[in-house]
Formats: sequence, structure tokens, C-alpha cells
Amino acid sequence: MTAREAAARTREPSSTRDAILDAAERRFAERGFAGVSVRQITADAGLRNQASLYHHFKNKRAIYEAVLARGIAPLVAIVTGEAAGPRPIVPLTREALEATLDQVCDYLAQHPHLPRLIERAGLDDSRYLKGAVTRHLRPLYELGVQTLAGAGTRWSAAELPHLAAGCYHLIFGYFANHELLAMVTKDDPLSPAAIAGQRRFMKAAVAELLGLGPARET
Repeated sequence: MTAREAAARTREPSSTRDAILDAAERRFAERGFAGVSVRQITADAGLRNQASLYHHFKNKRAIYEAVLARGIAPLVAIVTGEAAGPRPIVPLTREALEATLDQVCDYLAQHPHLPRLIERAGLDDSRYLKGAVTRHLRPLYELGVQTLAGAGTRWSAAELPHLAAGCYHLIFGYFANHELLAMVTKDDPLSPAAIAGQRRFMKAAVAELLGLGPARET
């Protein structure tokens, strides 16, 4: 499946396969791989029995990897520009950065379980799961570093991995830790107003980190 096909799939009408992946994404984000049973995913997906689930997926590992692939592929498409038609990754302007971050923020707001899923996946001690995470996240990481390298920032090549990690936590951390933020702030971090505020801050903060000028006025 290409990144474009994966992105398009998220816009297609819900199917049994989508229902399974939606249920699994929520469960895996909440409990991790080991804490979720196929029976729970089956029930959450509204299926009569596990045989219906196994018609689409061989086992729980296959479901988990499909959840990762479905969630991450559209992000790769956004970073490469494939989601909105071909465009060069470099050079990076503030206007281009803000357009990309808008798309990422929109996607994460629509899939708030994905950042938590990725966070939990990194903590899992299963060698297989760590391999699956590497396969799916490595391309996104490499694209991010490539984009940062082309931005012409003041950061050295040796610092780019740290810059990429900082940007990742700035962008994904808000959604991954929204429940913690809700307890601390007593507000809903996923409300439209809160996400709008985070969007403005995120774009300004990342642009500041990259040393980019102001966006072009329209």
C-alpha cells in the first residue's frame, strides 16, 4: 500500500476492516499490545464472533501492524507533500512549514489515539513489536531529518537528530498526553479552542526552532 492509498483509505466509508482497526487503535493506545485481547477488539468492533475478525487479520500481531501502518502512512504523505500533490521537500519556508503543521495537527486531532499508541509502542519490550515500530516509524523520522537539513537552520548536522526529537515531542506530545494535561489544567486539551491555541503555539515554536522568518501575508 502506498502512502497515497493509505491516506485515501482514511476518507473511505467505514468498513468491517476499518471498524476492527479503529477499535484496536483505541485499545492498544490505552493498554498496549499485551494488555489487549482479540476478544475485546472483536466486541468493540461490533462483530458477532472472532471468526469475523480472523477473516481480515491472521492474528493480533497482524492487527497491530496494520494499525501502525494505517496511522503512520498518512503522516509520511503529509511530510513528503504527497497528500496534497507533489512538492519539493526543500527548501523549507515558514509558509510551507505552517501548511505542513496544519495538516499534521488536523490529522492528529482526528486520530488522538495514534500519538499514545506510538508512545506505548516505544515502551513495549517485545522484540517483534519494536521491529514493527522501527519499520513504520523510521521512514517518517528520516523524512523529518531530511526536511530539517534542507531548512538551512543554525543547527549542525550532529544536532539534527536532537532537533527532530524535540519537534516530535512538541507536536505529538500534546496529543499523547492530553489526559494528563486535562488533569493538570482542568480544561479539555482536545476542545476546538484548545487545539486552535496549540496549533498557533506549535507553528510559532517550530518556526522559532528552525530560525524561519514570518509567514507571507495574504
